[in-house]
Amino acid sequence: MIIIGIDPGIARVGWGVLKIEISNSQMTNVGCFETSKYDPLDQRLLSISEFLKELFNQYKPDCVAVEQLFFATNAKTAITVGQARGVIILTASQANIPTFDYTPLQVKLAITGYGKADKNQVQQMVKNILKLPEIPQPDDAADALAIALTHAFSYKLQKIKDKL
Repeated sequence: MIIIGIDPGIARVGWGVLKIEISNSQMTNVGCFETSKYDPLDQRLLSISEFLKELFNQYKPDCVAVEQLFFATNAKTAITVGQARGVIILTASQANIPTFDYTPLQVKLAITGYGKADKNQVQQMVKNILKLPEIPQPDDAADALAIALTHAFSYKLQKIKDKL
């Protein structure tokens, strides 16, 4: 199974591709797509969609895992990130790829076992789980891999439950 994890944003969209096999998870590729702050919002959203179409065509994922939004202070940022997240889900839907949502708490619990883990703890665990030589950069890319791993763990758990 191929999972693409996405850390949504308007300026930066982190992405990570995992190939999941019965006994292990392997990172295929990881990166961060950036839009220019000088472009109008509609162009930035279109750029995100076009990039994702290419990414989906290249890797042919079975599913896409996207982080849910959590913003406590900046409503303007939350709205634009929400718009980017909507474009991400729409683009996956247009490609007939199912999407799954995970909150930051779910990601922290799945990756570290601790809901109050900090960003560095999550990134260190991503590095360890995938046996990477270093933490993927930038942070958005590492976060995207954490989201993809969260789905992989949830998927495996569901398969076990289905067999019971």
